[in-house]
Amino acid sequence: MSALPSYAMGTGHLHATDLVRSIPLIPRNLVLAFLTAYRAVISPIYGDVCAYYPSCSAYAVGAVQQHGAIKGAALSGWRILRCNPWTQGGVDDVRPHDHFRYDLTARGFVVPSRKD
Repeated sequence: MSALPSYAMGTGHLHATDLVRSIPLIPRNLVLAFLTAYRAVISPIYGDVCAYYPSCSAYAVGAVQQHGAIKGAALSGWRILRCNPWTQGGVDDVRPHDHFRYDLTARGFVVPSRKD
């Protein structure tokens, strides 16, 4: 079982020729590494307590992948504030970025997309 939701994984690969193009993605991937560790270690301790689907941590992974470290963190923070005992909950997916131009790796990291 993976620490990431299935929609947050892809088939992209980081190629040596894309190292320079991947530098702007470092903050996003650092946050994704933290979220993956959280989902693997801490999230199982809490169990399934989120009122929303996907869970708040899975939402955070999708938000950071789609919108970047800063906006993704802001969207995740807003989601966590909404997740309280008085909410009805329900399905609340991350709205995809209109111009998402990256690929996702099998581990959930964001890499530049290849044109070939």
